[in-house]
Amino acid sequence: MNVLSARDLRFAYPDGTATLDGVTLTIEAGERVAILGPNGAGKSTLLSLLAGLREPADGSVSYFGTDEPADGLRDRIAHCPQAPADYLFNATVREDLEYGPAQLGIDRRDAEARVAELTDEFDLDGLLERPPFRLSGGEQRRAAIASVLSVDPDVLLLDEPLSNVDGDNEAELLDLLDDLAADGVTVVTSTPDTDLVPTVADRVVLLGRDGRVRARGTTREILTDTDRLRDAGLAPPTVVDLFERAGFEDLPVGVEEAVERLRRE
Repeated sequence: MNVLSARDLRFAYPDGTATLDGVTLTIEAGERVAILGPNGAGKSTLLSLLAGLREPADGSVSYFGTDEPADGLRDRIAHCPQAPADYLFNATVREDLEYGPAQLGIDRRDAEARVAELTDEFDLDGLLERPPFRLSGGEQRRAAIASVLSVDPDVLLLDEPLSNVDGDNEAELLDLLDDLAADGVTVVTSTPDTDLVPTVADRVVLLGRDGRVRARGTTREILTDTDRLRDAGLAPPTVVDLFERAGFEDLPVGVEEAVERLRRE
């Protein structure tokens, strides 16, 4: 089932600067999709349009095969912005976790159970009574994702989820994203980082600096098309570039796959 379907989306800022030009895409339930593109390609704008936070200059977005607007689906679509502090606006982390369920009128006991579950899952127990602005970048990111998940959404839109996150928190977040996908949550991740894509996506929509879709396909198809990546303003993944330089034809797209390849050689 289509959970998100965008047709011919166009967007320009009030000063006339265009950032998206005719973007069409469809995302199926349970998919892991990366919106990949260089800085300035309109990735963040596209996610905000898919979340219903902005209106396109032209085009449309439909949800779950219906004509219902995004405002009516706040319990099914969660958007976590690039700067997590933009989403954490209450006095404490606990209040941020409780905010979404309260706005949707979720039964208090159910909400408390959900908050307890997320606190454990995201290792927030020692952070609940702290103000969000006193958290580290990785802690803020964990708290923000937990907050948007407090309403138990079907679709999670993540804007550059690992920006300003250190190594330990990065590994934890990637494990959590794997768990969400395994539970059937549709995860859409925007990123300019080709090295990240194999760990968060099975399918890729590639945007160029002109805000147009340059290609779409499986993670392997997109990440091994190094000429197309460079034309879009992106460096190929480190592993892909290394094996290409070494003369390999069948290029691995991730570290584990590269290790297996070398063991066979």
